[in-house]
Amino acid sequence: MARAHDPMSYDSASARQATRLDDIAGRFDPWLVGIIVAIATLGVIMVASSSIAIGEDLDVGRYHFLTRHLMFLAIGLALAVTVMRTELKTVEKYDRFLLLGCVGLLLLVFVPGLGRSVNGAHRWIWLGVSNFQVVEAVKVIYIVWLASYLVRFRDDVNATWGAMLKPIGVAVVLVALLLLQPDFGSSMLLLGVTGGMLVLGGGHLQRMMLPVIGLLPLVIGVAVLEPYRMRRITSFMNPWEDQLGAGYQLSNALMAVGRGEFSGVGLGASVQKLSYLPEAHTDFIFSVLAEELGFLGVCLVIGLFVALVGRALWVGLKCVEMRRHFAGYCAFGVALMIGMQSLVSIGVNLGLLPTKGLTLPLVSSGGSSVMMTCVAMGLLLRVSYELDRAQRQVARLRGDAAAPAPAGPVPPTTQPPLPVQSASLSRGTSRLQQRVEPSFGGRSNA
Repeated sequence: MARAHDPMSYDSASARQATRLDDIAGRFDPWLVGIIVAIATLGVIMVASSSIAIGEDLDVGRYHFLTRHLMFLAIGLALAVTVMRTELKTVEKYDRFLLLGCVGLLLLVFVPGLGRSVNGAHRWIWLGVSNFQVVEAVKVIYIVWLASYLVRFRDDVNATWGAMLKPIGVAVVLVALLLLQPDFGSSMLLLGVTGGMLVLGGGHLQRMMLPVIGLLPLVIGVAVLEPYRMRRITSFMNPWEDQLGAGYQLSNALMAVGRGEFSGVGLGASVQKLSYLPEAHTDFIFSVLAEELGFLGVCLVIGLFVALVGRALWVGLKCVEMRRHFAGYCAFGVALMIGMQSLVSIGVNLGLLPTKGLTLPLVSSGGSSVMMTCVAMGLLLRVSYELDRAQRQVARLRGDAAAPAPAGPVPPTTQPPLPVQSASLSRGTSRLQQRVEPSFGGRSNA
């Protein structure tokens, strides 16, 4: 005689299965961790080497800038750990507040008593112990907001003008506030990240060309109308024409790169950092690195940044393939930000681009830039953690599905467990019937 099965036993089995899935933990991507640690370690070494002479000239101590760099790196590490322990779905819930935070931060620099002006630029606010450059925080916050927007309107961005133009309009507003400071380099970086994320988020390329063509004359006008920006462009084209004037910084940077040759003059043996090359420990630290470590050191640094950006894009692609769109778009945004900023910084040091005032992430000495780059790395590592956890959960579900079914009849009310989905799927507001994923390298997902 067959034994009757209690339907409650299947409910308890499903509950136990859900509990087992919740207990599964992920791990942070070891490749990302290794690359980030390598870049940060190289940065500490180069800050120590490039800032000794500057500290002595300013009479603040040989290791003043190294101590300061290590302090901000420690604060950034604490912030990164906090981000790494925060669920992405928690961050995603506050996307609209994040956008308001971007605008509010950029307006704080104009508040009397709070905003600080350095060399005629209003880019900093006073936090009681140090100045803080607000645009560094805006970069990371804006990436999170744009990732959330692309999740909510990912189909509409490809199908309608309004959904595509909204983030471009937001970027234009932020750029206008940045140009009032003024900060041309960060403005162009923000526009570049916006365009890149829209493309990776499935934006219609032909539609996107029209706003780009419309904004191009404005960008050129902003670049050439300011006399100091025009001097940077002309000196970039031929720095030797006015070597002791507008081309002084770039010509000394090129001399430092040339002295390095293949293997460098040796760590700590740079001549250009001895008060010849301005900003040797910040904007032009790559030139000092090229002089001391040579072509081999240049290849090492470029290789590390290529590996970091490539791994971040790979993690983002895997997230999109698993329908974890918010996590994937966050990874894409961080990859674009780090990739563009490092490309511009290296290009400026090699004389390939006009001076922009952008630091080399995690390598240049800095305060707010170091801290917020650490936050961006923490966000990227959190994405890799949740990706690994999701992969483990799917593997567990497949293992349970492959297990033998229990003997006896299954109650008619029992339903198979629902597939694991990301929280972002429930937030889509598309008016289309079916989502067609953007393809990456010939691969597509239905």
